[in-house]
This record gives sequence, C-alpha cells and structure tokens, in this order.
Amino acid sequence: MAQKFLEKGYEVTEHTEIADIYIINTCTVTNMSDRKSRQMLRKVKELNNEAIIVACGCYVQVGEEELKKIDEIDLILGNNEKNNIVEYVEKYLETHQKDTRIEDVMHQKEFVEFGDITYTEKTRAVIKIQDGCDRFCSYCIIPYARGRVRSRNPKNIVSEINKIAQKGIKEVVITGIHIASYGKDFNNEYKLIDLLEEINQIEGIERIRLGSIEPLLITEEFLSRLVKLEKICEHFHLSLQSGCDATLKRMNRRYTTSQFRNIVELLRKYYKNVILTTDIIVGFPQESQEEFNTTYNFLKEIKFYKMHIFKYSPRKGTKAAQMSGQVDGKIKEERSQKLIELSNINQKSYNEQYVGKKVEVLFEEQKNGIYKGHTKNYILVHCKSINDTKNSKRIENEIISVKCIKACEEYLIGDVPSIPKIRDIGDGPLEIYHFGDASKNGIY
Repeated sequence: MAQKFLEKGYEVTEHTEIADIYIINTCTVTNMSDRKSRQMLRKVKELNNEAIIVACGCYVQVGEEELKKIDEIDLILGNNEKNNIVEYVEKYLETHQKDTRIEDVMHQKEFVEFGDITYTEKTRAVIKIQDGCDRFCSYCIIPYARGRVRSRNPKNIVSEINKIAQKGIKEVVITGIHIASYGKDFNNEYKLIDLLEEINQIEGIERIRLGSIEPLLITEEFLSRLVKLEKICEHFHLSLQSGCDATLKRMNRRYTTSQFRNIVELLRKYYKNVILTTDIIVGFPQESQEEFNTTYNFLKEIKFYKMHIFKYSPRKGTKAAQMSGQVDGKIKEERSQKLIELSNINQKSYNEQYVGKKVEVLFEEQKNGIYKGHTKNYILVHCKSINDTKNSKRIENEIISVKCIKACEEYLIGDVPSIPKIRDIGDGPLEIYHFGDASKNGIY
C-alpha cells in the first residue's frame, strides 16, 4: 500500500508523526489483535484531528459492524479493496463522504495482483506468493477473512524478484497465508518446490527464506529437491500449536506428534545447522494439566530454537469458541510463562554452541554504533563498530564472515568489524575493508 501511494507522489512517514492520511492495516488473529486495531484507529485521530483515517485488512473483513461504530474512521476497505486504496482515498478527498467497500473473499478464485514491485527500505523483501487457507483449524478465523487458497502466477513472482535483485536486495522471504498450499489451485502441476527452484536461479538474490509452513509439507521427496538449492536458508518455522495428540485433534491440525517428530528428524538429517522455530497455543478448550504436561515434555524433546507462545483467545465464528471446557485465564498465563522460560533456555543453549565459530551475517542496520544482522539460519548477531564515521564504508546489506565471541539469550555478539575510510586514488574510490586483526588477516 505504501508503494501505491509513493507511485502517486505521496510521502510515507513514521507512524508516530503527524500525517494527512493514516492507513491502519488491521489484524484479527486474536481478540487482542482486534482490540489493538480499534485502539490504533482512535489514537491516530488524536495526532491529527483533520486526518483521513482508513481501516483495512482482516479485521475489516470479519468485523465490519464493529468498525462502523467507530466515528473516527472515514473509509473501511476489505482485503481486496486495498489494491485500489489510493483511488478510494482521493475520491474521499473530493467528496468527504464516508464509504465502506468489502468484497466477499470466500467466493474469490484467483489471486489478486497487488503491484509491480515490493516496497522495502531494508535488506530483505517479503514476497507474497499466495492468499487464503482451506485448512479451517477449529480456533482460526483467518479462512473467513482471507478466503480459499489462491496461488499467484509464478511468472509474476519471478519477475518481481528479478526487479528486487536489481535494486540490490540480497534476501527474499517467501510468504503467504498458507504457502504449503501453493499450486493447489493449479491442479498441483506446479508446486512450491518448483517455484523455489526458479527463484534459486535469480542472479543477485543470495538468500531465500521461507515463512511459516505447514509441517506436512516436509517430506523426503520435498527435501531431496530443496537441499540442492544453495540459497535456501536453514531456518524453518513449523507451526506446531500443541505437543499433545488429543489437543491437536480438537484443533483440527491433521497431524500427530509422531508425524511431527519424523518431520523434525528429516530436517535435521538434510540440514546440519538447521534452526527450527514454532508457534504454540496454551489453554486451548479442554486442555487439562495432563495434556499441557504432554505438550511441555514434547517441546523439551524437540528443542526448538525459539517458540512463540500464544494464550488461546476465542474467536467468534470458529468451532473452538463454542467448545465446552474453556480454560481459566490465570492457568493460561501460568502455562504460557512456563513455555516462555523453556524457549529462553533453548535459545541461549543454541547460541552458546556458536561461540568461537565463524558465521555468515547479512547486516541489516546500524544503530548507536552496533551493527545488527542475521545468519542464514536466522540467529541474530550484534557487532560493535570501532571505526564508524561518516566517511566509512557502511556494511548494511553486506554478507560478512564474523567470529562469535559471546552468546546472549536472544543474540550472538560477533567480533568487531573495523571499517576504514574510503580512500580516493584518482579515477574512483578504493573501498578498503578491514575485519579483525590486520596483522593476522591482512587488509582487503
């Protein structure tokens, strides 16, 4: 959406700054998401009482009547209408007539192309390859907000990534609502692995990172092809949700812990340095202490690098919201804290294994003299710059080998990259990099 406005000559500001137009792209994954969306819609009006307030996104798609009660909102646009957001805003500028436009996405059969190129100011670009979900997990409202699976034309995806590579972006993140379903609406004649093989051939792109994936995507056949793609990042986010078979069945997750364990073993067989992360819901309806203990022990066995813990939140319109045995909030909080503690222990333990080793880091930003970036398997690395002046060669968007000297809970600390000034030698600048001890490593 930002790109759409930029193309028409608008300026994008920080969300805390005074603006003429505020676009709130709402989320509806949890009740908390709904509440935060409503709070933000009211808050931005306080920044500029004369501003145009636009609500769009998933909460709009399923909570139209609730949003219509918020007087501050001028335009309410569904997910498909975001594609024409500039036109709707400019029409409002002419008429000052409030408007609501929400198309029923449940009947949509084709992916709606949103733009020619992804807008990004960072070192990685997020590429949306599909929309919608057909899984209908019992706790999830997203299929109703996003509709059925629609896969994006692979030619358009490859074209966009080629343009991104030409801008100097080195890493792309492949994402969607349920990327494991990519190609399902192509009669499975062209699948996710086929797309990844094409992207791997694009010159300039050095890393391909997969967003959250359905565990059942991971098979021996899939991995035997994936491992041949040298640009694939060794980081997989597998949404487990529970480590108890009885809970998984009530969630309608369609796999067992035994299957999940085999999937993890496969990934660790094919990728030596693989990092696994996941999502877990605690306090799902009827989750007993015994079921939670089963989940805890399973997670302790699998040893994820990091776990994102969510306390179950009933979503109106889902099967789980109607289930008996809703769990008390205090119990949810206790279980959540216990899993967060386990996650922190696992993350620190993983990080400690890298002390004394060298890792390849794609540096993404510099702040207060600290360069931050991620390894290929998505471990955050901090490096202090001892020679960071206005005339120094900055290292954002550079992939550099760094020796890890200390492990913290959430990140590694790498050896200090010393960056000399650029020296002018006549016809053009000679960029000199020095990392570590010049007496040992030399000058490059």
